[in-house]
Amino acid sequence: MNLIWTAMLVISVAFALLQGEGGAQAITQGVIDGAENAVVFAFGLVGILGFWCGILKVAEAAGFTSFLARLLSPLVRRLFPSIPPDDPANASILMAITVNLLGLGNAATPLGLKAMQELSRLNRGKDVASDAMCTFLAISTSGVTLLPATVIALRAAAGSAQPAAVVGTTLIATVIATAAALLADRAARRWGRPR
Repeated sequence: MNLIWTAMLVISVAFALLQGEGGAQAITQGVIDGAENAVVFAFGLVGILGFWCGILKVAEAAGFTSFLARLLSPLVRRLFPSIPPDDPANASILMAITVNLLGLGNAATPLGLKAMQELSRLNRGKDVASDAMCTFLAISTSGVTLLPATVIALRAAAGSAQPAAVVGTTLIATVIATAAALLADRAARRWGRPR
């Protein structure tokens, strides 16, 4: 990927320089404008993400995330039958899924890593991922999202008139993606194992 981006950059600069002095000025102005826009965009995004992370903390303090985790626990037991009911891996999986439901991918990453460590601890074959690890990966990467907070933040930072307009379509898309991921996970379990 680095090679592709480097090639695109070099080819673009070469073609701009072939345009003469106007091309060099356009490159310089483009770099300056791009850097300025990136800083403005990043600061706007930091504020909005800080707001949503604060909302998550309030939801945690109010017990909403615990309620959502309890609501999801029967589903998690069904999706991960190999994990003992009292194992700490269940709590890690539930928290990662709950944060994904709220659309906070940045906050879900450390929770997902913690859940994967717990699943690795339960894995007997250390050189091969367990069924539970594969299922968790499928759910984490497709992640049903009720409230796409990060996407809303990106749209608001980009100046969207209706940053939350994507909530419905995001929910539909992530439900379909998660269903497809779980079907692929089950199919790979059934037919993908070496005989």
